Amino acid sequence: MSRIDQPDDTGESQFGTAPQSADLSIGQYLLRRLQDYGIDTVFGIPGDYVLAFYTMLEKSPIRVVGCTREDCAGFAADAYARIHGMGAVCVTYCVGGLSICNSIAGAYAEKSPVVIITGSPGLGERVNNPLLHHKVRDFRTQFEVFEKLCVAGTELSDSVTAFREIDRVLDAAARFKRPVYIEIPRDMVHAVPHVTYSYQRSEPPIDSEAAEEAASEAARLISQSSRPMIIAGVEIHRFGLQDELLALAEQTRIPIAATLLGKSVIQETHPLYVGLYEGAMGHAEVTRFVEESDCVLLLGAFMTDINLGIFTAHLNPSNCIYATSEQLRIHHHHYHRVPLKEFLLQLIRKRPKPPERPIPSGIVKAPGEFQLQPGEPLTITRLMQRLDQQIDAKTVVIADIGDALFASTELTIRDRTDFISPAYYTSMGFAIPAALGAQFARPDRRILAICGDGAFQMTGMELSNIVRHGFAPVVIVLDNHGYGTERFLHPGKWQFNEIHPWKYSRLTEVIGGGRGYEVRTEDEFDHALRSAWSDHANVSLIHVHLSTSDASQPLQRLAARLGERVAGKPHGT
Repeated sequence: MSRIDQPDDTGESQFGTAPQSADLSIGQYLLRRLQDYGIDTVFGIPGDYVLAFYTMLEKSPIRVVGCTREDCAGFAADAYARIHGMGAVCVTYCVGGLSICNSIAGAYAEKSPVVIITGSPGLGERVNNPLLHHKVRDFRTQFEVFEKLCVAGTELSDSVTAFREIDRVLDAAARFKRPVYIEIPRDMVHAVPHVTYSYQRSEPPIDSEAAEEAASEAARLISQSSRPMIIAGVEIHRFGLQDELLALAEQTRIPIAATLLGKSVIQETHPLYVGLYEGAMGHAEVTRFVEESDCVLLLGAFMTDINLGIFTAHLNPSNCIYATSEQLRIHHHHYHRVPLKEFLLQLIRKRPKPPERPIPSGIVKAPGEFQLQPGEPLTITRLMQRLDQQIDAKTVVIADIGDALFASTELTIRDRTDFISPAYYTSMGFAIPAALGAQFARPDRRILAICGDGAFQMTGMELSNIVRHGFAPVVIVLDNHGYGTERFLHPGKWQFNEIHPWKYSRLTEVIGGGRGYEVRTEDEFDHALRSAWSDHANVSLIHVHLSTSDASQPLQRLAARLGERVAGKPHGT
């Protein structure tokens, strides 16, 4: 979460109670409530069914950021939400709404609270079921699609209940950290309800006795253990629980590992941090250290195939305390209505006292001195080693999918939650529009976006809006002539993995801003990176040529584990 402007864990805004409803239209009330949750930027693309609300939006204090495509707007809002606490995207009916489905599916999968606002045909236009433009099948089609992609949704078709529905849906986004959907028929935007309304904050159910009992059991197991371990997941970030996590770890001196999706949940230079736990995909020393533990606290972690190294993790359930926002399980005991924050606070109060577990020397690989090899072809591993010397506590790293992600796991993130990637949903094309959203969320940070050439060709033109708004991120395009990850997952000279080559460094001329670099060797990359890092006025796009046979060690380990499944071999053979 952002350090500021975030709702608390109950869904209550830090900006006071909801506005008085008297004389407010439905559109005005929604805008006020977005601001109450700290949203100062909305991404999107207008269309006729949402123009009335867009006009109101542009007149409000909220900044409106247009994007090149709706899915880009969704990715930008997702990244903004991951950093700032909650995001919003506004699009038109069906052609806009259905275009952001992939972005919102990723936000749902990875618990990023994005508010989808969409216009729709006016209620008065729907009489006799006419064939209006953008309509698909019937007027409820888009709503029903987003019911599958959001934790809550509403169509504001009744002025009597509209304000209550807005609050219910926004509360759900804040409470569950997942996307929500709000549809406004265009003839309801200016409608003023003729009823009074007072906001009532919803309280999540908490079973205090269950929380007390769960914390007591967990504290006892921790104190009785000899090799305790914490695995921190992405929910620690989503619910703003980094301080609670560190308080527990520092009080007990328990080492911390992170899942891939939770990378940078705490700063990776902390003395208790040992690295990423990814089963057999990860570093052998970290994997061994974690799996030798006799008490593992899995805190806010999703047990996905990627997080678990394609299910190569070996964690004994009888040694695990598994706590997320959705469930709490200790050994084989299940506790209900115990929020993650409440469990952590209760556990801290219990002050468990395990013996201090020493961290083996060398398990944490601090950034070493990079010795430049002039004239040598650049490899992805050497590129990341050079980047590790460059990034600092003011850098936000955004990694797209493929080796942009897997190689980037070797970077040392100096501040909490400054590494962003769709590491579970793994949708290509995330990084460049996410850089736009991240810049608006943290304009004081240097954004480093790392993207493969295949992913860049999907959404890279969102650089246009980054230039338009005067931002100066550093963008690295990894050009290995196609879908490099798939080459390793499914070996062979397959044409479907090839893409048409672009002159990426020349695109800054096309979009009318920024500076491009084209590099092949270590010294060329070093020069380009130094020049880009010192330029705070322009986008810097570094086009890196890589061999088609080059891959990071994490990608090679992934390919070894996933290759047979990708090949589609029958089960049991």
